[in-house]
Amino acid sequence: MNPHIRRQLYTLLATVTMAAPLSAYDNFKVAVYCRAQEVSRMGDTAWLEARWLAVSGQVHVDKVYLETHRDTLLVDDATIETAKKFFLDRGVAVAGGITYTVSEPNRFETFSYANPDHRAKAKEIAELTARHFDEFILDDFFFTSTKSTFDVAAKGDRSWTDYRLQLMVEAARDLVIGPAKAVNPKVKVVIKYPNWYDHFQALGFDLADGPQRFDGIYTGTETRDAVLSAQHLQPYLGYNIVRYFENLAPGRNGGGWVDPYGSRFADRYAEQLWLTLFAHAREITLFNFLDIGNPVTTAQRAPWQGQGNSFDFSKLPPAPGANFASVAGQTFAAVDKFLGQLGRPVGLKSYKPFHTAGEAFLQNYLGMIGLPMDMVPEYPAAAPIVLLTAQAAADSAIVDKIEASLRAGHNVVITSGFLRAMQGKGIERIAEIEHSGRVAAVRDYTAGRSLVHGEQSILIPQITYRTNDSWELVSAIAGDNGWPLLHDAKYLDGHLDVLTIPENFADLSELPAPVLNSIRATLTASLPVQLEAPGKVSLFLYDNGTFIVESFRDEPEEITVTTGVDHTAIEDVLTGNTIEGNVRQVLHRWDQPPVPEHYAMKFKLAPHSYRVFRLK
Repeated sequence: MNPHIRRQLYTLLATVTMAAPLSAYDNFKVAVYCRAQEVSRMGDTAWLEARWLAVSGQVHVDKVYLETHRDTLLVDDATIETAKKFFLDRGVAVAGGITYTVSEPNRFETFSYANPDHRAKAKEIAELTARHFDEFILDDFFFTSTKSTFDVAAKGDRSWTDYRLQLMVEAARDLVIGPAKAVNPKVKVVIKYPNWYDHFQALGFDLADGPQRFDGIYTGTETRDAVLSAQHLQPYLGYNIVRYFENLAPGRNGGGWVDPYGSRFADRYAEQLWLTLFAHAREITLFNFLDIGNPVTTAQRAPWQGQGNSFDFSKLPPAPGANFASVAGQTFAAVDKFLGQLGRPVGLKSYKPFHTAGEAFLQNYLGMIGLPMDMVPEYPAAAPIVLLTAQAAADSAIVDKIEASLRAGHNVVITSGFLRAMQGKGIERIAEIEHSGRVAAVRDYTAGRSLVHGEQSILIPQITYRTNDSWELVSAIAGDNGWPLLHDAKYLDGHLDVLTIPENFADLSELPAPVLNSIRATLTASLPVQLEAPGKVSLFLYDNGTFIVESFRDEPEEITVTTGVDHTAIEDVLTGNTIEGNVRQVLHRWDQPPVPEHYAMKFKLAPHSYRVFRLK
């Protein structure tokens, strides 16, 4: 294209998108990440101005990350300085970014940190970036997946996990942090961890070392589409991972990071953004500068729109003005209205020791059925209820810790995967309950004294036990036989409960609502609010009596929440409307009248939407 015509087009785009600067948000900062591919073009300030206005006219931006390297593209010094000046002149903070990849299209090919040439290049990139910035962030790819001749020779007899963990600790110290601080002693080096935390150790991400070694960490909260994307991540992960990383490095988790890829509908992008903020991310980064300016069309309007949804497609700017930055702008404005009224997030403590595997990402599936998760790297001895998945079996002292909790009058919930991993390793000291190794296809259930029919058959492991030594709280039925879905064993002053996990974790959300209600009543008994709803409805709790209920379902639902007798109503934080509770009574003795046990409040929830409440 003729350069003169191109400049005229850029000027026209800038004129169309130009608007008064948007106000900053009160409760979080917004950043935009610019890849090296975009930064390398920022010497063309006409192009930069047009792209910037396409974004900043739709969403307020406090900061940009200017990447210096990706896929062997190293941006030159002059262009970096031109880009920095452009943003600083507009009152936008700047920081650097590095992506240590050789070729993203080639299965995200990373550097080989045993290769002398790659090591030298990694050090050069860190030094260059530190010369230009007082802060830089490492994008997802500071791991290694290579099995080059250099790696095979250096690995020796170690497992790939052990080799890569040791290699990447050394690479962080000697090739990135050390060289960067030698060039610029005040530089802050932040590592952004991606969304696949349960597999980190196998590729060299060390969560025991990294959060302490780096000056800060950052959280990848991109979950995209659970069906279409190869990772099949559950939406709840976008909240859960922020809280988990905050527990790894309290006060030093800089924020969450979302991209617009891999989703069929604009609603899914908005959901990822607000879930990140529900977790109290201090900052949220939009990836990337180019793609968030891409248009959003009516093809991305979800079929459930028009029902009072939390994200309203009809409020986007008219075509061709709507883009992903528009979706972010609407979402941020809505969440900023109430985020400051929420307390500190709380939930069911789930213990995940470092570098452990088993029942991968299960806590996110549990979050999708209304169990508020709070994953921690140390055993939570003071918690009234502790959840242990198969990951916790890696702790050699875990049975002693369970017994100590029970002795203190606390309850411990173990999954069927944990039970299987611990058979013959001391769990029978608490109760003789076994994972039989057999499975059953079930569709019917008993919860309380009711027989409940499910809509589809699911496959579960068969758990066996000793009659009258432990008791089925919820049962799964096939024909004239049945097995525990939730099982209880009394020990000392506490209870050991076994939660049977379907072979397909997603089938947890297919369990009938009465079954899920019974599970929630046991696992969240110590929390101030319990949920009664079908699957794919989540509960987010905060320590000041506020809470959020979100539906990920495609149709409207009637939801019930229950509270203790101290709270007789809930208030909608956004509207101020009060929902009075109906008292539920329980008969403790046949010769005495029933006494109040809970208050139950009902409300409606639109598809893929949330409501925010306060206990009264």
